Amino acid sequence: MEIDHLLSTTRAVRRKLDLDRPVEPGVLEECLNLALQAPTPGNVQAWRWLVVRDQAVKNRLGVLFREVGEAYLAAKADADPRALASGRHLIDVIERVPVFVIPVLQGRPTGDNAADAAFYGGIFPAVWNFQLALRSRGLGSTLTTYHLSREAEAAEILGIPDGHTQAGLLPVAYTTVPDFKPAPRTPLSEVAYRDHWGTPLS
Repeated sequence: MEIDHLLSTTRAVRRKLDLDRPVEPGVLEECLNLALQAPTPGNVQAWRWLVVRDQAVKNRLGVLFREVGEAYLAAKADADPRALASGRHLIDVIERVPVFVIPVLQGRPTGDNAADAAFYGGIFPAVWNFQLALRSRGLGSTLTTYHLSREAEAAEILGIPDGHTQAGLLPVAYTTVPDFKPAPRTPLSEVAYRDHWGTPLS
């Protein structure tokens, strides 16, 4: 896939996940291997990846996901209706998604902005690599964080030891459409500045 097209059309996929088509282990491992090529602060490679296929485990995580997600949507009732409908769909079908991938970091955030920027900077480039790799193979995902409000419960379900931080949950499936379009975005001229805050870029 041509690189600019891949970068501009890798979407957060919720409603167009194929809930019935299995995801082959080999394809997922290819994508995770590409995730491992992402930059990592100090080359520490503190990431760990939990791949969840067991339906019983997905069901238990789905309960946490749904309870937090429904509360979130209720609080955002005046938000963009299309975004709400997309979120609602994923909440309704979460357990049916073939695979969950949970990125995990060794360590815990400190509350210091500089330290935590480096801490989370150790996983999110890898997550994006993973999502791009999925997209190039006809799969989709979205980085969700609902269950993190119940992180300790999720850690118990998954057997994650103390001293580790879950960074999200990616529902992974093939997509029901072959391609996506670039999303509408605020113009660059309104979000990028030159030298000082508020100074036009050009």
